[in-house]
Amino acid sequence: MNEPLVSIGILTEKEIRFDLYGEFTLKGSDKKVSGRFKTKLSGDKISICQEKKEIISADELLFNPNDLETESFLLRDVVIGKGFHWQSKENQRFRGRLKFIKEKDQITAVNILPLEEYLTSVISSEMSANSSIELLKAHSVVSRGWLLAQLDKKNKTAVNEQISDEEIIRWYDREDHTNYDFCADDHCQRYQGVTKIINDNALNAIASTRGLVLKYKDTICDTRYSKCCGGITEVFENVWENVPHPYLSSILDYKFRFDDDRTDIKKEKFADHWINSTPQAFCNTTDERILSTVLVNFDHSTNDFFRWIVEYTQDEIAELIRTKSGIDFGNIIDLIPIERGYSTRIIKLKIIGTKKTITIGKELEIRKILSKTHLYSSAFVVGKENTVKGVPQKFILHGAGWGHGVGLCQIGAAVMGELGYGFDEILTHYFNGAQIQKIY
Repeated sequence: MNEPLVSIGILTEKEIRFDLYGEFTLKGSDKKVSGRFKTKLSGDKISICQEKKEIISADELLFNPNDLETESFLLRDVVIGKGFHWQSKENQRFRGRLKFIKEKDQITAVNILPLEEYLTSVISSEMSANSSIELLKAHSVVSRGWLLAQLDKKNKTAVNEQISDEEIIRWYDREDHTNYDFCADDHCQRYQGVTKIINDNALNAIASTRGLVLKYKDTICDTRYSKCCGGITEVFENVWENVPHPYLSSILDYKFRFDDDRTDIKKEKFADHWINSTPQAFCNTTDERILSTVLVNFDHSTNDFFRWIVEYTQDEIAELIRTKSGIDFGNIIDLIPIERGYSTRIIKLKIIGTKKTITIGKELEIRKILSKTHLYSSAFVVGKENTVKGVPQKFILHGAGWGHGVGLCQIGAAVMGELGYGFDEILTHYFNGAQIQKIY
């Protein structure tokens, strides 16, 4: 196959302000444009204005750079971290084509560019381009495989919720975007164009792994990743649809492989012991230099990801669950894990209230309902204090890890890279039975 082009939805607003650096040609005309512009909707058309003067109006508009290597464009007030506590706006610069489309009553800016250039930005946005070269190589292969696997699955429908009077089970995978391939935020892969520092390490990592993916039985692996597994990775089907992926099996994030007895791993006794311990996993690190290569910008202040504690008063947790679920449970009597995964992440959690009792899942639904943004992970045990007439006045969650825990553990992989492991060793550690192959 040849290197594909990918289309990335960057920003959706009523109006979008943007700058063209260099000469761009409007598709369908010989008009060459540069400078500062603003888009707005005029009826069913998208209008482009410069210095308050309309220069063109159409159903959609495509700006082609005259030179892909040197021309770029800047989008103003791009939203990053949407829905998370670090949500903010920043100006971002991109290379490639710029397309404007109408979506309902808003305008979306779409960046169209070659896959390998997109990946150079992704690995520099997901982590520091100053990371170890082996980590960057590993992440290049993982990000490339994930992207190609999603393109292959595009428009294939899958059930993502099961609702009854007793249960609300939802899982959140990448949604198909009708008018472009991926969005630019964490919902797909974090992509911030050439805004971030892209140094020789990032460029070398992409160039040296060009066209490399992980395959399992001739199929490109759906290579997932999260910040910190907490010491054990989770399996695909406990987070998303109930389809096992052998290369996304659960592994211990340790330097040495060993036979371990985890027969009771899904039981509360093991979960309590595991979460309240500090195993010597790769991702159990406080090395600020290593963490700075993975926790970029708004993640930098986070340092309690491997083991963490969250506390809620009765009023806080009752209001939080009511607001996030849309269901009035009354006072919260208990939070009972019904089913756990191999990493102790809770797959089903029973919420018992004075007015309502419902079991919720899967892991991200649990994290969304138990936090104003997202709980670090669903690997936690529940403590209760100061019970008055059967109603606890305080809930304490002791937890492990950051994210869904499936596939590559970014912090664990960063530590492996610093310890001298090659990118191929990092990949085979996290993706059992997968093989590295070049597809273009």
